[in-house]
Amino acid sequence: MAMERELLKNAVSKPCTLVYPFETRPPPEGLRGKHEYDGDKCIGCGLCARVCPSFSITHIGGLGPKCEGLEINLGSCLFCQQCEEVCPTGALKMTEEYELGRPDQGGLHRHLSEDPASEEVAISFHSLICFL
Repeated sequence: MAMERELLKNAVSKPCTLVYPFETRPPPEGLRGKHEYDGDKCIGCGLCARVCPSFSITHIGGLGPKCEGLEINLGSCLFCQQCEEVCPTGALKMTEEYELGRPDQGGLHRHLSEDPASEEVAISFHSLICFL
């Protein structure tokens, strides 16, 4: 009798799960997601690459005034936020964007340059073949 009562109660109630791509919950406050880079603030000091425990950050063009941007490997990034904490000018921030899934590993290398409109995702030849 108890099982029938539970069955009828659950048959008319709304499910507790979400239909994921169509329904989402807002991310929790303080979520460490994808990196955001402001090239105008960056002085090319290299501290972000130095403190990264997984060596996921490299400077494009070199350090100092030669720095043209950053390359971040999101596949090996721990999202520990040390790069944001150590940046003296606040050029690197962590956003709340957490949906970073890609069909290949080549899509996880982000080239962040001084011009946000020219941000691109590097795709290797191997990953392009695997995607096709």
